[in-house]
Amino acid sequence: MAIKAKKAPKSAGKIARIPIVNVYMEGDYTGVINVGSQGKAANVILDTGSSTLALDGHFYDPSTDKNAKITDLAQEVQYGSGAWVGAVVLTDIAIGSGAQAIALQQVNTAVAYVESKDMFAQANGILGLAYTRLDRAFTMPGPTWPPKYRYNQIQQGRSTFVDPYFTQMEAGGGVANKFAFYTRRSMISNATAKPLTDTLNQGFLILGGGEESTDLYTGKFQSVSVLDDAWYNTNLKAVIVGNTAPIEVPAPTKASQNLTNSIVDSGTNSLTLDDDLFKTIATRLGTGDDTELTDAMRSGYLKTSSLNLAKWPAITFVMQGPAGDVKLTVTPENYWQSDAPKKGYSTAVIFSDNGQLHGQSILGLPLMNGYLTIFDRSVDRGLGVINFATRK
Repeated sequence: MAIKAKKAPKSAGKIARIPIVNVYMEGDYTGVINVGSQGKAANVILDTGSSTLALDGHFYDPSTDKNAKITDLAQEVQYGSGAWVGAVVLTDIAIGSGAQAIALQQVNTAVAYVESKDMFAQANGILGLAYTRLDRAFTMPGPTWPPKYRYNQIQQGRSTFVDPYFTQMEAGGGVANKFAFYTRRSMISNATAKPLTDTLNQGFLILGGGEESTDLYTGKFQSVSVLDDAWYNTNLKAVIVGNTAPIEVPAPTKASQNLTNSIVDSGTNSLTLDDDLFKTIATRLGTGDDTELTDAMRSGYLKTSSLNLAKWPAITFVMQGPAGDVKLTVTPENYWQSDAPKKGYSTAVIFSDNGQLHGQSILGLPLMNGYLTIFDRSVDRGLGVINFATRK
């Protein structure tokens, strides 16, 4: 059964604005949490495409943590570009500082003892911000730390689910059931010699709020419906390239087994589109002599000196909302990433899934970069909505 968090009444109703950066994961954003009795600072990937809080076992050893409680639960999680196997322990996790600090005891924390190469890169772990249905664990015959169970053995355990960190935080009275991202980039800007100090590479994760941060956005919010409580599943209805006719996006087929045709994912630093949709968009962007984008999609990047953003159209994503269709715009500045992968070059961040996602598109950071994006799970029976307001 799921392990619940202890109540935390002193933190009730707090809103915590956490500084985040995209440097350590070369595009994906990370923020700092403090772990265990020693309050060890861990830089973790912030991912709405998964649900597990996991720490690299080379970084965190629960045997040195006085507050850690060993369990008989084990987990194995696979992502689009990596995987790990680990033990579940309960320990204290704190996030934020000063008056905005939020501390929680007995947080479900996986400690990865087998992981694929570069799974965490320069980060120390990952913080999944999706729903409980993605936080699967297996009950084993005995304690799972020190490491003893291999992948095949774990799969033979009894399947269960544990509550993700943010779910525990909200249930424990710490924050409202919403969080927000404020970002500017989907790849590192290498315009300066010190990317960490470049404000383009910085942003915020706001726990428990978003609407109150009027310094970060302008105008009204648009709401996109979330249609399933695994990933942040959405319905992409059409894509409009500049002033051309809308490209209708089909609903998923039964054969694909996808619940929806798109998800919004902070852990993806591109727009990874269904192959047919990608090809249609590329055709409209590459008309006449303007083939730079499609060429860059194939070659990786080009010199910024040859790129004239003024001639590139905005790409509008038409999404299903609770009050009608919502139009979200990705500007050329967001689907071209300047000074990436190095100064003086630009990278296109629109890709084909090459048929791997079976009709589903992943709408990653380039969609979010133009907006303050609030994942509000407090409405619609817990499924929630994703609210977008133009970023300042």
